[in-house]
Amino acid sequence: MKTGRFPPPGRQADPAPFRRLNYGFAFEWVEAPGSLEALLAHLDSLRAADPSHRYLCTLDDTAQCSYTSGHARSDERLEVDAPENMDWDAPAELAAWELACLQHRVQQLANPELVQTWSDVCGSLNAAPEDIDSLVSVNADPDALLDEVVYIQRLPVPSDELMIAGQPNGYFSCDWDTFQNHAVIRHLAAQWNYRFFGMGAAWMGFVRQAPLSSDEARRLVDELRTLYGSGQGNEVLQHPAWQTLEQLLQTQRTLLLGYTENMADY
Repeated sequence: MKTGRFPPPGRQADPAPFRRLNYGFAFEWVEAPGSLEALLAHLDSLRAADPSHRYLCTLDDTAQCSYTSGHARSDERLEVDAPENMDWDAPAELAAWELACLQHRVQQLANPELVQTWSDVCGSLNAAPEDIDSLVSVNADPDALLDEVVYIQRLPVPSDELMIAGQPNGYFSCDWDTFQNHAVIRHLAAQWNYRFFGMGAAWMGFVRQAPLSSDEARRLVDELRTLYGSGQGNEVLQHPAWQTLEQLLQTQRTLLLGYTENMADY
Protein backbone atom coordinates (compact mmCIF):
# COMPACT_ATOMS: atom_id res chain seq x y z
CA MET A 1 0.00 0.00 0.00
CA LYS A 2 1.30 3.43 -1.00
CA THR A 3 -0.50 6.59 0.05
CA GLY A 4 -0.30 10.24 -0.91
CA ARG A 5 -2.19 13.37 0.01
CA PHE A 6 -3.66 16.05 -2.17
CA PRO A 7 -2.41 19.58 -1.56
CA PRO A 8 -4.89 22.13 -0.18
CA PRO A 9 -7.14 23.45 -2.97
CA GLY A 10 -5.43 26.07 -5.09
CA ARG A 11 -1.96 25.61 -3.58
CA GLN A 12 -0.53 23.53 -6.41
CA ALA A 13 -1.61 21.15 -9.16
CA ASP A 14 -2.72 17.65 -8.24
CA PRO A 15 0.12 15.15 -8.65
CA ALA A 16 -0.16 13.14 -11.87
CA PRO A 17 -1.79 10.73 -12.56
CA PHE A 18 -4.18 11.32 -9.68
CA ARG A 19 -7.22 13.52 -9.87
CA ARG A 20 -9.27 15.15 -7.21
CA LEU A 21 -12.73 13.69 -6.48
CA ASN A 22 -14.98 16.33 -4.94
CA TYR A 23 -12.72 19.35 -5.03
CA GLY A 24 -12.88 20.65 -1.48
CA PHE A 25 -12.79 17.30 0.36
CA ALA A 26 -10.33 15.20 -1.64
CA PHE A 27 -7.77 14.14 0.93
CA GLU A 28 -5.71 11.14 -0.03
CA TRP A 29 -5.14 8.41 -2.58
CA VAL A 30 -4.12 4.83 -1.85
CA GLU A 31 -2.26 2.87 -4.51
CA ALA A 32 -2.51 -0.93 -4.47
CA PRO A 33 -4.47 -1.15 -1.21
CA GLY A 34 -3.89 -4.89 -1.19
CA SER A 35 -6.86 -5.92 0.88
CA LEU A 36 -10.03 -4.44 2.27
CA GLU A 37 -8.85 -5.16 5.81
CA ALA A 38 -5.63 -3.23 5.18
CA LEU A 39 -7.65 -0.32 3.77
CA LEU A 40 -9.96 -0.38 6.78
CA ALA A 41 -6.98 -0.33 9.13
CA HIS A 42 -5.69 2.73 7.31
CA LEU A 43 -9.08 4.44 7.55
CA ASP A 44 -9.15 3.64 11.28
CA SER A 45 -5.77 5.32 11.72
CA LEU A 46 -7.05 8.45 9.98
CA ARG A 47 -10.15 8.47 12.16
CA ALA A 48 -8.14 8.04 15.35
CA ALA A 49 -5.80 10.90 14.46
CA ASP A 50 -8.62 13.26 13.44
CA PRO A 51 -11.89 12.44 15.23
CA SER A 52 -13.47 15.74 14.19
CA HIS A 53 -13.76 14.53 10.59
CA ARG A 54 -15.13 11.45 8.83
CA TYR A 55 -13.27 9.51 6.15
CA LEU A 56 -15.05 7.95 3.17
CA CYS A 57 -13.29 5.80 0.56
CA THR A 58 -14.17 4.73 -2.96
CA LEU A 59 -14.80 1.10 -3.89
CA ASP A 60 -15.63 -0.29 -7.33
CA ASP A 61 -15.12 1.61 -10.59
CA THR A 62 -14.03 5.00 -9.32
CA ALA A 63 -14.55 6.76 -12.66
CA GLN A 64 -18.15 5.57 -12.99
CA CYS A 65 -18.81 6.30 -9.32
CA SER A 66 -17.62 9.87 -9.80
CA TYR A 67 -19.68 10.30 -12.98
CA THR A 68 -22.96 9.09 -11.49
CA SER A 69 -22.32 10.99 -8.26
CA GLY A 70 -22.02 14.18 -10.30
CA HIS A 71 -25.47 13.52 -11.72
CA ALA A 72 -26.88 12.47 -8.34
CA ARG A 73 -25.92 15.87 -6.96
CA SER A 74 -28.20 17.41 -9.58
CA ASP A 75 -31.23 15.82 -7.91
CA GLU A 76 -33.56 18.74 -7.20
CA ARG A 77 -33.70 17.61 -3.55
CA LEU A 78 -29.92 18.01 -3.21
CA GLU A 79 -28.87 20.73 -5.63
CA VAL A 80 -28.20 24.34 -4.74
CA ASP A 81 -27.95 27.14 -7.30
CA ALA A 82 -24.53 28.74 -7.48
CA PRO A 83 -24.21 32.49 -6.80
CA GLU A 84 -24.51 34.57 -9.95
CA ASN A 85 -21.12 36.20 -9.34
CA MET A 86 -19.32 32.95 -8.55
CA ASP A 87 -15.66 32.98 -9.68
CA TRP A 88 -15.05 29.34 -10.57
CA ASP A 89 -11.31 29.97 -10.92
CA ALA A 90 -10.94 31.25 -7.34
CA PRO A 91 -9.93 28.33 -5.05
CA ALA A 92 -11.32 29.96 -1.90
CA GLU A 93 -14.71 30.61 -3.49
CA LEU A 94 -14.87 27.10 -4.91
CA ALA A 95 -13.99 25.54 -1.53
CA ALA A 96 -16.67 27.64 0.19
CA TRP A 97 -19.18 26.60 -2.46
CA GLU A 98 -18.32 22.92 -2.02
CA LEU A 99 -18.83 23.26 1.74
CA ALA A 100 -22.18 25.00 1.29
CA CYS A 101 -23.33 22.24 -1.05
CA LEU A 102 -22.23 19.53 1.38
CA GLN A 103 -24.03 21.22 4.27
CA HIS A 104 -27.19 21.52 2.17
CA ARG A 105 -27.11 17.81 1.31
CA VAL A 106 -26.66 16.96 5.00
CA GLN A 107 -29.70 19.09 5.85
CA GLN A 108 -31.78 17.53 3.11
CA LEU A 109 -30.93 13.99 4.17
CA ALA A 110 -32.30 14.87 7.62
CA ASN A 111 -35.42 16.59 6.25
CA PRO A 112 -38.43 14.66 7.63
CA GLU A 113 -40.35 15.30 4.42
CA LEU A 114 -37.66 13.56 2.37
CA VAL A 115 -36.36 10.82 4.67
CA GLN A 116 -36.88 7.25 3.46
CA THR A 117 -37.14 4.19 5.70
CA TRP A 118 -35.89 0.63 5.32
CA SER A 119 -39.47 -0.47 4.65
CA ASP A 120 -39.76 2.13 1.90
CA VAL A 121 -36.70 0.69 0.18
CA CYS A 122 -37.65 -3.00 0.46
CA GLY A 123 -38.53 -4.40 -2.95
CA SER A 124 -37.72 -1.20 -4.82
CA LEU A 125 -34.71 -2.68 -6.67
CA ASN A 126 -35.37 -5.04 -9.57
CA ALA A 127 -33.06 -7.77 -8.26
CA ALA A 128 -32.48 -10.97 -10.22
CA PRO A 129 -31.06 -14.32 -9.06
CA GLU A 130 -27.67 -13.44 -10.57
CA ASP A 131 -27.59 -10.33 -8.39
CA ILE A 132 -27.87 -12.51 -5.30
CA ASP A 133 -25.06 -14.69 -6.63
CA SER A 134 -23.03 -11.50 -7.08
CA LEU A 135 -23.90 -10.36 -3.55
CA VAL A 136 -22.40 -13.57 -2.19
CA SER A 137 -19.34 -13.61 -4.46
CA VAL A 138 -18.44 -10.00 -3.60
CA ASN A 139 -18.77 -10.64 0.12
CA ALA A 140 -16.75 -13.84 -0.21
CA ASP A 141 -13.92 -11.94 -1.94
CA PRO A 142 -14.27 -8.26 -0.99
CA ASP A 143 -10.68 -7.43 -2.01
CA ALA A 144 -11.65 -7.95 -5.66
CA LEU A 145 -14.02 -4.99 -5.46
CA LEU A 146 -11.24 -2.46 -4.90
CA ASP A 147 -9.78 -0.41 -7.74
CA GLU A 148 -6.02 -0.17 -8.21
CA VAL A 149 -6.24 3.32 -6.71
CA VAL A 150 -8.68 4.16 -3.91
CA TYR A 151 -9.58 7.76 -3.10
CA ILE A 152 -10.41 9.05 0.37
CA GLN A 153 -12.44 12.10 1.30
CA ARG A 154 -12.08 14.01 4.57
CA LEU A 155 -15.59 15.17 5.44
CA PRO A 156 -16.84 17.65 8.05
CA VAL A 157 -20.10 15.80 8.72
CA PRO A 158 -21.54 14.86 12.13
CA SER A 159 -21.90 11.10 11.65
CA ASP A 160 -20.70 8.21 9.52
CA GLU A 161 -24.22 7.74 8.18
CA LEU A 162 -24.07 11.24 6.67
CA MET A 163 -20.84 10.62 4.76
CA ILE A 164 -23.02 9.79 1.77
CA ALA A 165 -23.55 13.56 1.49
CA GLY A 166 -19.92 13.72 0.35
CA GLN A 167 -20.41 11.08 -2.37
CA PRO A 168 -24.14 10.97 -3.11
CA ASN A 169 -24.99 8.23 -5.55
CA GLY A 170 -27.87 6.37 -7.09
CA TYR A 171 -28.48 8.29 -10.30
CA PHE A 172 -30.35 5.95 -12.64
CA SER A 173 -34.09 5.55 -12.10
CA CYS A 174 -33.77 1.77 -11.71
CA ASP A 175 -31.23 2.11 -8.85
CA TRP A 176 -31.66 3.12 -5.24
CA ASP A 177 -31.26 6.88 -5.04
CA THR A 178 -29.26 8.81 -2.44
CA PHE A 179 -32.15 8.94 0.03
CA GLN A 180 -32.84 5.22 -0.32
CA ASN A 181 -29.15 4.43 0.13
CA HIS A 182 -29.14 6.65 3.21
CA ALA A 183 -32.09 4.66 4.62
CA VAL A 184 -30.12 1.42 4.22
CA ILE A 185 -27.04 3.01 5.81
CA ARG A 186 -29.05 4.26 8.81
CA HIS A 187 -30.81 0.94 9.36
CA LEU A 188 -27.61 -1.10 9.29
CA ALA A 189 -26.00 1.30 11.77
CA ALA A 190 -28.94 1.45 14.17
CA GLN A 191 -29.99 -2.20 14.11
CA TRP A 192 -26.76 -4.05 13.36
CA ASN A 193 -23.87 -1.72 14.29
CA TYR A 194 -22.54 -1.70 10.74
CA ARG A 195 -20.64 1.51 10.00
CA PHE A 196 -20.74 2.92 6.48
CA PHE A 197 -17.21 3.41 5.12
CA GLY A 198 -17.20 3.20 1.31
CA MET A 199 -19.14 4.10 -1.82
CA GLY A 200 -18.58 2.68 -5.28
CA ALA A 201 -20.33 2.80 -8.61
CA ALA A 202 -22.64 -0.07 -7.64
CA TRP A 203 -21.67 -1.14 -4.12
CA MET A 204 -21.63 0.28 -0.60
CA GLY A 205 -19.27 -0.91 2.14
CA PHE A 206 -20.03 -1.49 5.83
CA VAL A 207 -17.97 -2.73 8.76
CA ARG A 208 -18.63 -3.65 12.38
CA GLN A 209 -16.39 -4.46 15.33
CA ALA A 210 -16.86 -8.22 15.07
CA PRO A 211 -18.66 -10.79 12.91
CA LEU A 212 -22.30 -11.57 13.62
CA SER A 213 -23.38 -14.48 15.76
CA SER A 214 -25.22 -17.31 14.03
CA ASP A 215 -28.59 -15.98 15.21
CA GLU A 216 -27.74 -12.43 14.20
CA ALA A 217 -26.56 -13.58 10.77
CA ARG A 218 -29.78 -15.50 10.21
CA ARG A 219 -31.93 -12.53 11.17
CA LEU A 220 -29.97 -10.04 9.08
CA VAL A 221 -30.08 -12.29 6.03
CA ASP A 222 -33.84 -12.57 6.49
CA GLU A 223 -33.96 -8.77 6.37
CA LEU A 224 -31.78 -8.71 3.26
CA ARG A 225 -34.05 -11.24 1.59
CA THR A 226 -36.90 -8.83 2.13
CA LEU A 227 -34.82 -5.84 1.04
CA TYR A 228 -33.86 -7.38 -2.29
CA GLY A 229 -36.53 -10.01 -2.75
CA SER A 230 -39.87 -8.36 -1.98
CA GLY A 231 -42.02 -8.66 -5.08
CA GLN A 232 -39.27 -10.42 -7.04
CA GLY A 233 -40.58 -13.98 -6.73
CA ASN A 234 -39.24 -17.14 -5.13
CA GLU A 235 -36.18 -17.31 -7.39
CA VAL A 236 -34.77 -14.39 -5.42
CA LEU A 237 -36.42 -14.95 -2.04
CA GLN A 238 -35.50 -18.65 -1.84
CA HIS A 239 -32.17 -18.46 -3.62
CA PRO A 240 -29.74 -20.95 -1.99
CA ALA A 241 -26.98 -18.33 -2.02
CA TRP A 242 -28.62 -16.61 0.95
CA GLN A 243 -27.47 -19.51 3.15
CA THR A 244 -23.89 -18.96 1.99
CA LEU A 245 -24.12 -15.27 2.87
CA GLU A 246 -25.41 -16.19 6.33
CA GLN A 247 -22.31 -18.31 6.88
CA LEU A 248 -19.98 -15.61 5.56
CA LEU A 249 -21.33 -12.99 7.95
CA GLN A 250 -20.36 -15.19 10.88
CA THR A 251 -16.71 -15.19 9.79
CA GLN A 252 -16.08 -11.57 8.73
CA ARG A 253 -16.93 -8.12 9.99
CA THR A 254 -17.57 -6.49 6.60
CA LEU A 255 -20.74 -6.34 4.53
CA LEU A 256 -20.96 -5.15 0.93
CA LEU A 257 -24.35 -4.34 -0.59
CA GLY A 258 -25.17 -3.50 -4.20
CA TYR A 259 -27.50 -0.59 -4.88
CA THR A 260 -27.86 -0.75 -8.68
CA GLU A 261 -30.01 -2.91 -10.89
CA ASN A 262 -26.93 -4.21 -12.68
CA MET A 263 -24.75 -4.73 -9.62
CA ALA A 264 -23.52 -8.05 -11.00
CA ASP A 265 -21.79 -6.19 -13.86
CA TYR A 266 -19.37 -4.62 -11.41
